[in-house]
Amino acid sequence: MAWFTRKDKGIQTPTESKKEAPDGLWYKTPKGKIIHTRELKNNAYVSPEDGYHVRIGSKEYFEILFDNNKFTETNEDMVSADPLEFVDSKPYPQRLAESTKKTELKDAVRTAYGKMNGIDINIACMDFAFIGGSMGSVVGEKIARAIDYSLKNDVPFLMISKSGGARMMEASLSLMQLAKTSAKLAQLSETKTPYISLLTDPTTGGVTASYAMLGDFNIAEPGALIGFAGPRVIRETIGKDLPKGFQSSEFVLEHGFLDFIVDRRDLKARLTKLLKMLGK
Repeated sequence: MAWFTRKDKGIQTPTESKKEAPDGLWYKTPKGKIIHTRELKNNAYVSPEDGYHVRIGSKEYFEILFDNNKFTETNEDMVSADPLEFVDSKPYPQRLAESTKKTELKDAVRTAYGKMNGIDINIACMDFAFIGGSMGSVVGEKIARAIDYSLKNDVPFLMISKSGGARMMEASLSLMQLAKTSAKLAQLSETKTPYISLLTDPTTGGVTASYAMLGDFNIAEPGALIGFAGPRVIRETIGKDLPKGFQSSEFVLEHGFLDFIVDRRDLKARLTKLLKMLGK
């Protein structure tokens, strides 16, 4: 028997039968304001109160950028192997399988082409939810093939980075992706096909040391963490306190490593304007 019941027009409803609000229906902003997730989505996943840019993945970026969310995904079935038979707290194949089940992603990047305000665009977008957006062989290969598509079809390439860096489970194979993607971008540069790099929170490690900083235009979202090593590692290495806001996109812009910062709500319009200026 229920401990408590609710009377409503003569009908008693047991407490255990009361419906709870579904998970994920509400979002709490950093300032503590509660907003409906539908309102957040309609605002490009930016908190209306303080402009905080909520971390999102490829699904949401594709919705924001591609016209009517219509696009053609490329190399979507590519998955990582385990040539090193790597084991830390668990075997690498098990970690991959668990990440796939949790995120419904095959790896940490998705690539697709379509229209953005009527302009042809080719996009590679990383997903931090898949093993911290780490860059392994599949990530490097999918980005390289996406660049090949832009080379073949003369379509501007947009790289959206969100990563903790190289994937340690693939060791040197992961580090080789820095050179491979950088070489492909050099080929893209020779054809004068535009390459825009968007750095989001966080963009660190080998990703920062390769394709994320090689754009014809390097842009970032407000408040994004951008750097090679993390603040704690740097602090312990140099033995000094770091400047306020160190490695934020605003700090990086001030020191000349970015071209501009763009609010996600204006991203599609700003990218369209930029490509039109470039004659695309």
